[in-house]
Amino acid sequence: MSAYLIIQAKVSNWEKFKQYTDIVPEIVATHGGEYIVMDSAPIVFEGAEPGSVVVSKWPSKEAAQAFWQSDAYQNAIPLRANTGDFHVMLVNGL
Repeated sequence: MSAYLIIQAKVSNWEKFKQYTDIVPEIVATHGGEYIVMDSAPIVFEGAEPGSVVVSKWPSKEAAQAFWQSDAYQNAIPLRANTGDFHVMLVNGL
């Protein structure tokens, strides 16, 4: 069953955050992920403003977890430290 990694981000330091975004897409692709949504200005019908929204599709939750726990991604995480507030969730597809 496919899975989706959903990220809501309120980036406060885009210059530093770019170091993270320069390398993570390749790590995502290497682990079978595919970006399907990237929107820095979503239209909110209800609830709090989420900031930017990014959604990636994965073959399974296990594949997404393997990406998240990989050495390559763990080494990338410090690049986004102190660059904003992030809410990350992994959900099953239908």
